[in-house]
Amino acid sequence: MPDAAPSKQLPHLVFGGELTRLDSVEFRDLSKLDIVGVFPNYASAHAAWKAKAQATVDNAQMRYFVVHLHRLLDPSKPA
Repeated sequence: MPDAAPSKQLPHLVFGGELTRLDSVEFRDLSKLDIVGVFPNYASAHAAWKAKAQATVDNAQMRYFVVHLHRLLDPSKPA
């Protein structure tokens, strides 16, 4: 049986930090951002985001985000 074709890399960044206010996306201290990592696809990035978000649920100011790096690398192509 031949090997399956490798899936296309679609890098995603997961990061988070404490916000100054709940109604904005301004971080209290950029030097304290939690860079969770870069993941090869959305599914793995979402899993990492979810784990971090659930682990910090007691801090209402803490927020985590998924950034679609592949869109930044080639914005002319749709996701």
